[in-house]
Amino acid sequence: MAQDDGELDSLVRKRIRALRVAQGWSLEELASRANLSQSSLSRIENGRRRLALDQLVVLARALDTTLDQLVETAADDVVTSPMIDGAHGLMRWPIKGDPGMSVVRQRMTEPPPDNPARMRAHAGREWLVVLSGTAVLMLGHRRLRIETNQAAEFPTMMPHAIGSEGGPCEILGIFDRDARRGHQREKGDRDAQGACD
Repeated sequence: MAQDDGELDSLVRKRIRALRVAQGWSLEELASRANLSQSSLSRIENGRRRLALDQLVVLARALDTTLDQLVETAADDVVTSPMIDGAHGLMRWPIKGDPGMSVVRQRMTEPPPDNPARMRAHAGREWLVVLSGTAVLMLGHRRLRIETNQAAEFPTMMPHAIGSEGGPCEILGIFDRDARRGHQREKGDRDAQGACD
């Protein structure tokens, strides 16, 4: 256990220094922001001073992070496999740091619906990037072409639909909890309609 504590101690010190350097701040700048002396901060970064909880809280705030993020240890389950929905041509990965978010990769072969009544609106936000091909995003009364490597972000309360243009396209989307729920309901509705048709 003492060895684990030593590894965590070293990791936290490295993170403090890395975050400071990433911000482009000198020891003096971070020390000033954290209301510490420059020599105290230097000793904290170099392991010559004991880490105190109150100083970590102040340093985390000054570095625009949280205490949890500053002291978190590496998870054993870094790599995850997707949940595959072959019937709808998609793979979904949950984001562990924010269980409400998920990443979805989908292959589309059909254009978006021409009928505005078939566009859906629901709570949430979506972000997507086109991995290959050309996608068409119907957003309210607008028709937007999204080419390979272009991205779109929009509130899903705006009626929307997405499809492909000129052949198949693949998209990678990030959905918040509300947007994901909205799409799951829509998928369920389409499956039920398909079973009735």
